[in-house]
Amino acid sequence: MTESAYNPDVLSCLANLSNDEVFTPPALANRILDMLPQELFQNPDSTFLDPGCKSGVFLREITKRLMAGLETRMPEVQARANHIFTRQVYGLAITELTGLMSRRSVYAAKTANGPYSYCTAFSDAQGLIQHRRLAHTWKEGRCVFCGASQEAYNREEALETYAYPFIHTHEPEKLFHMKFDVIIGNPPYQLGSDGGTRDIPIYNRFVEQAKKLKPRFLCMIIPSRWMASGLGLSEFRKDMLADRHIRRLVDYPVASEVFPGVEVKGGVCYFLWERDSEGDCAVTSIRGEDVAGPFSRDLREFDVFVRDSRALSILRKVLARKEASITEILSVDKEFGWTSNFDGFHAKQQPGDVPLHYIRSGKRSTGWIAREAVTKSAHLVDTWKLLIPQAGSDGGQRIPDSVLGQSLLVASPSACTQSYLFFFLPSKEEAEHLDSYLRSRFFRFLVSLRKITQHATRSTYTWVPVQDFCQAWSDEKLYAKYGINEAEVAYIESMIREMPPAER
Repeated sequence: MTESAYNPDVLSCLANLSNDEVFTPPALANRILDMLPQELFQNPDSTFLDPGCKSGVFLREITKRLMAGLETRMPEVQARANHIFTRQVYGLAITELTGLMSRRSVYAAKTANGPYSYCTAFSDAQGLIQHRRLAHTWKEGRCVFCGASQEAYNREEALETYAYPFIHTHEPEKLFHMKFDVIIGNPPYQLGSDGGTRDIPIYNRFVEQAKKLKPRFLCMIIPSRWMASGLGLSEFRKDMLADRHIRRLVDYPVASEVFPGVEVKGGVCYFLWERDSEGDCAVTSIRGEDVAGPFSRDLREFDVFVRDSRALSILRKVLARKEASITEILSVDKEFGWTSNFDGFHAKQQPGDVPLHYIRSGKRSTGWIAREAVTKSAHLVDTWKLLIPQAGSDGGQRIPDSVLGQSLLVASPSACTQSYLFFFLPSKEEAEHLDSYLRSRFFRFLVSLRKITQHATRSTYTWVPVQDFCQAWSDEKLYAKYGINEAEVAYIESMIREMPPAER
């Protein structure tokens, strides 16, 4: 084929609706389909459902495979196509627009019964790729099915409600009144902010609803945030890690390598769930040309998912010593009660004030506040502190990574806003020794195993053991203490960059 004759696949050229509703490239859809037993596409009774159609790419690629796989059993092309379109391939579109797009991709016409449709057996315009406008079910200002805000999503008739049919029912089996061999797709990731600071994850609800239907196989591509963090995802993470039916998991820490031009914080992954098979999971991590795996993993080993299997030998050595966690000397979120946008402090010191450290618009600053105004955790005011910004680095988008933002050593007395977590110690010397520990690659490597986005919450430090802070620490001392071998040292140092000394 000459360059002038090149005709690109239009579905590989679509601009994404948003970072929350991302179109699936055809090549990725086919990699996911490759995980399924290919004899499914040679069986005229196999049924497939995409419960969150956007471009229709999954259904289109499934149809291609069925058309090829059923050729010997159904040699007449039109009869074969009609059978596939009316009995095997089903979809629920997320909006009216994506319903039109999906039907155009699959049937070659935006109306299933139109004159240009590949299928000549439909009597209605939607066919088996349906869009059903639903209203949310409100209770105390929230949708009982998806958690959407009534204030934000109780909309007029002309606007989309984003009440996705698949997850807005207690009886998903009644949507098409049938069972499916395969449920597959790339569901919407979250609902936009409801006027506060939080977005509501909903991809987990698609996975949970799909499992209720008990298909033979379930494949979905979803954000990887569930592995270690994410608002409202604790139960979902617990259930996923305990689910022995998840037999394959492919993780991309950098989402733009899958969805060009799109940032999904924490990356994305796809998985294969098999109803009739249980066991360990084959885990693969892909970053550019670096493919780690597949490694056989028991997902139940830890309370969060360690994304890179090469880290496991190191983590197991550390945890085997059963040392106390450094979280014992680490503050909680909003330790002194003040949010990051707190501004009830003085620009200049007044008698009886203590310094208040905060971050505003990315800039670190210090104000002053009366000691008696510190009513929460007042016992921690008179400690030396090592402040750590809660938002630091980019969540592992680049390797090697610093993992944490620059630390700040501050004298007693002092306080801070929610912008910082802080370690607290009784003396300057111990705080400086803790700082040497924090700046080690070893320390930040252990944090990185639980840190999946740019935010480092208190729980991300859980696997960092406390040390004797009567002495300074270096990577050499720590590698020796924990028996880290040369290959493991090389791996740590390939992942974590050096950090300069803390600010003074």
